[in-house]
Amino acid sequence: MELKGESVLLRIFTGEADHIGHVPVYECIVKAARKNNISGATVLRGIMGFGASSVIHEARLIEISADLPIIVEIVDTENNIQKFIPVIQQLFEQSKKGGLITMEKVNVLFYHPDK
Repeated sequence: MELKGESVLLRIFTGEADHIGHVPVYECIVKAARKNNISGATVLRGIMGFGASSVIHEARLIEISADLPIIVEIVDTENNIQKFIPVIQQLFEQSKKGGLITMEKVNVLFYHPDK
């Protein structure tokens, strides 16, 4: 797949403890992205954050939080992203947990699979 120039960055914010059954929501999102032919996805684990609930989740040396912030980043064409957003929304519905989805335009300078 060729991905160059104007594209879209999709950021999905969720919690590490958020699951659908026994599978983390972030894992469900990444697997759904692959199934929907999205160009790629990266999961980032935060060390501190809070969302709509205003509960602060943080990692400390003394105590390890089991619910740290998770961000899934996806870059693809706007068309592919728009088609994928309802899939993510459905996953959030299934998890019965909150989340945040943002989208912004980006300029892809280089994207090439391994040879």
